[in-house]
Amino acid sequence: MRMRGQNVNVVGYEREVEEEEEEMESEMEMVGARGSPQQQMKLVVVGYALTSKKTKSFLQPKLVGLARNKGILFVAIDQSRPLSDQGPFDIVLHKLSGSKWSRILEDYRQTHPHVAVLDPPDAIQHVYNRQYMLEDVADLNLSDSYGKVGVPRQLVIEKDPSSISDAVDKAGLSLPLVAKPLVAKSHELSLAYDMVSLQKLEPPLVLQEFINHGGVLFKVFIVGEAVKVVRRFSLPDVSKRELSNSAGVFHFPRVSCVAASAEEADLDPCVGELPPRPLLERLARELRRRLGLRLFNLDIIRENGTKDSYYVIDINYFPGYGKMPEYEHIFTDFLLSLMKQK
Repeated sequence: MRMRGQNVNVVGYEREVEEEEEEMESEMEMVGARGSPQQQMKLVVVGYALTSKKTKSFLQPKLVGLARNKGILFVAIDQSRPLSDQGPFDIVLHKLSGSKWSRILEDYRQTHPHVAVLDPPDAIQHVYNRQYMLEDVADLNLSDSYGKVGVPRQLVIEKDPSSISDAVDKAGLSLPLVAKPLVAKSHELSLAYDMVSLQKLEPPLVLQEFINHGGVLFKVFIVGEAVKVVRRFSLPDVSKRELSNSAGVFHFPRVSCVAASAEEADLDPCVGELPPRPLLERLARELRRRLGLRLFNLDIIRENGTKDSYYVIDINYFPGYGKMPEYEHIFTDFLLSLMKQK
């Protein structure tokens, strides 16, 4: 019964979005028919291919309404029809998986170079694989007067859980270790406290050294050139005493389940102070160029006991922007900026 109710809610939500789209189309037709050239607004058509869950979280009525006022129309892409037969689109916004969709989108990019596709499928695939996800951050080796940004030491385990302990020992990694699925479409993670328990993990996976960070992480949202950072509660620190007295593997459905907003919390300034703005802007600028992406976010932690030692622990493509403050204004301004660049 619960699942059926959820489906009805999604359908009702999508109908609401469709009604918004139809209303906007009618308004634009009226302007085109009766308005003077000065009054007419250039309609920006954004074709979107998103899951029902993503559609509901991202295309919230407030965003759709603001977009309509700015002359932006969101149109759902029909995946059962050839993409080239739809539109015409000025922008294509997508977050779907599968090689078939990637081929369709890549072919469309080649035949429609005037359309801004957000983002290239091959660039997205790069950050979906945690073996390569953080390579560009490591290669950047960013260090300046505002701080240093690195990545945790990590090890890829592709198969045979019985060999994990030996591989960890040979790599010189220290416990506890964070275990994450190799494919980053899952946000589940585990924290392993002892070597024996590592054999209970299921490859393929990535093992990252856990870095104490005061139980707070910083989510850095990037939308084109815009950078927005928010605090989130994270996994608590692990003391040496706790490590010596603990054993086993602890599973977490996703970091955000333990990590609620920390914006209003009374935090120690040494823990809760946001990373320096110039450092984040430089990091975002470099990663936009290296990754070839314009819509992503970084999960960043500050090593506890330091003032300026930061680590990027995850990169997510097209994250939950609906949870980002003022995302409606930031995103619509970004879409309009794409048209100015043409």
